[in-house]
Amino acid sequence: MSEKPRLELFDNPYPARGYCITIRCPEFTSVCPRTGQPDFGEIVIEYCPDKLCIELKSLKLYMQSYRSRGIFYEALTNEILDDLISACKPRWMKVTSRFTPRGGLTTEVVVEYPSSAPTESGLRRTGNADNKSVSGQR
Repeated sequence: MSEKPRLELFDNPYPARGYCITIRCPEFTSVCPRTGQPDFGEIVIEYCPDKLCIELKSLKLYMQSYRSRGIFYEALTNEILDDLISACKPRWMKVTSRFTPRGGLTTEVVVEYPSSAPTESGLRRTGNADNKSVSGQR
């Protein structure tokens, strides 16, 4: 595996203001580590910057580094979050990966920093027939 491109940053022009940035990567590609087949999906990065913001060209090159890499959805989503929080140290960040159907199934992985317990954060289980949240509340 080749080294990941370096994420470049720039000073937040409004560090005293709380605001969020959403970045969409609608043409994300990686490789299934079991079959070697390409996986296609979208990565959505949402974050509230503190002192630094992510420079988009370097983020694009970083995302493209996954194109030939065999990695499970869960691992890549968590790895992207870890790399981004390590680089820019945001106040808050969420990374969502949504992959196109494979064998009639779609997968969405959501990770958040700072993390919160799924039973308390309002996250819902997908595919839950009665549409109850993890905690059992509607």
